[in-house]
Amino acid sequence: MNSSFKERLERLGPVRVVSPVSSGSPAVISLRPTTGRRINAISATVSLARRGVPMLRAKRTVEEMIATGRTVLELPKVESRNQLLAELAEFGIEARAVASYEIDIRALRDRLKLTQEQFALRFAIDLDTLQNWERKRRKPDSAVQAYLRVIARSPEVASEAQEEPETSKQLTY
Repeated sequence: MNSSFKERLERLGPVRVVSPVSSGSPAVISLRPTTGRRINAISATVSLARRGVPMLRAKRTVEEMIATGRTVLELPKVESRNQLLAELAEFGIEARAVASYEIDIRALRDRLKLTQEQFALRFAIDLDTLQNWERKRRKPDSAVQAYLRVIARSPEVASEAQEEPETSKQLTY
C-alpha cells in the first residue's frame, strides 16, 4: 500500500500547538528523574518547549535525562522558577536551578580559617590571582566561580582532588 504523505500525516491526528510563555528570563536548570515516580516524558517535553526550547531539543533532553539520570539545559524564557519546578515535579522530574551566584572569596577563605597562601596552595590557585580577586582588581570567570562553589560546599573533596592518586589507582582520561 503506497499512501501519500498527506494521508500518513492525517492518520497521526491533529498537530498539538505549544503555546509559549509570554515573558520571562533565561535560566539554566539541572533535571533528574524523581525517585519512585513515573516520568511523563511528553508533558515534560511540552513544558520545556513552552519555555523556548525547540521541540526536538526538548525531547532529546528528556530522553538524555532518562538514559543517564541527569542533564542540564538552558531555557530561554522562564516566567517563574517556582512554577517551572512545580510543573516538572508533576511530570516526575526533579529540577534545580544551576547556581550562578558569585562566591565571596575572602569570606570563604575566612570561614575555612586559611591564609591566602594556604588557600592558594590547597586549591591550586595562583596566589597573585587570589589576591587580585580579593582586592576586587580582577573578577573570577564563570568556570572559577563554579570551582569556588565546589570549594564552598565540599572543601575536603576539592582539596583531595588536587592530590596525585595512589599509583595503584592511576586515573586515565
